[in-house]
Amino acid sequence: MSYKPTFTITPKITNALMKIEVLKESIKNLPITPGVMKTLRETARLQSTHYSTQIEGNRLTQKEVEQVIKHKESFADRKRDELEIKGYYLALEWLESNIAQPITETTIKTIHALVESGGRKQVTPTSYRDGQNVIKDSSTGEIVYMPPEAKDVAELMSDLVAWLKDKTELPCPISSAIAHYQFATIHPYYDGNGRTARLLATLVLYQGGYDLKGLFSLEEYYARDLQAYYNAISRGNHHNYYFGRADADITLWVEYFVLGMLDSFEHVKKRAEEAQGKGKTDKSKLMRALNPKQRQVLTLFEEQDVITSKDIETLFSFSARSARLLCNTFIKEGFLQAASNANRNRTYRLAEKYATLIG
Repeated sequence: MSYKPTFTITPKITNALMKIEVLKESIKNLPITPGVMKTLRETARLQSTHYSTQIEGNRLTQKEVEQVIKHKESFADRKRDELEIKGYYLALEWLESNIAQPITETTIKTIHALVESGGRKQVTPTSYRDGQNVIKDSSTGEIVYMPPEAKDVAELMSDLVAWLKDKTELPCPISSAIAHYQFATIHPYYDGNGRTARLLATLVLYQGGYDLKGLFSLEEYYARDLQAYYNAISRGNHHNYYFGRADADITLWVEYFVLGMLDSFEHVKKRAEEAQGKGKTDKSKLMRALNPKQRQVLTLFEEQDVITSKDIETLFSFSARSARLLCNTFIKEGFLQAASNANRNRTYRLAEKYATLIG
């Protein structure tokens, strides 16, 4: 492994990281029902899709994005924009379903393939570019950035993935910032690099426990001031990768990134508290009575009426025996009740008292 990012953990970064930790814990402990959680999560997905594609020039409004994704509406005059929306949303869904997978080059290639898929679920991991590409100012035509040559891309991507496997000494938000920056710097594809970089950063955060149950959208922060985003990620004294960008000090980018996380987490807490306030008081009280494991199990009932001990095993990475014991404990506590009494494939449903929390 040869990739070694250059940056300094400044007081501004440290302060932001501490605030992020406080927010993460406070949001995790908010008594939000699964129904409200599901609504907030879907809103965040749609926002991420809208803003991440908007950064790249997508012309669909946030309302139109929702019409495409939720209501299957079509815009014949903006077909390419529609396909971009479908691809990004699909990639985000895939990412959320594959958090446990290690980040490999195949993982990244699959994310990119989905981004470029136009909404097709069956994709083949995308090969890296085989030629040079450049980023130009759309108004002046001047070269803004010239990435590394195609012959160097595979090795640089291999180094990045190796670095991601060995980043345990760094706080997760910083690792995510670096993953975003370095992927965008390598620019391994002709198109879709920015969207894939943002999804890769999100995956790193999810794997590090900073998922907030999928409720946040960093893309909204970037889109709010695009020039600030471009300025922060454009480190180095020259537009050519080989003349400054490769070894640039990225402290200002890391600062920008963690401040964006802080901003996004603050918005999540505000929205979650507002959503919680719209719920019934009795549900809030009931949610507060649940212990952390019960709250996690509750999320399993968002899409299904019954669960199995295998679901519990997967959720907590438990052994089969530990999962069965926990199910028995939940029954004794009055949280679950047996839906079937078969020794094999036993199923469980929420006790009637807690079933009101769903929906």
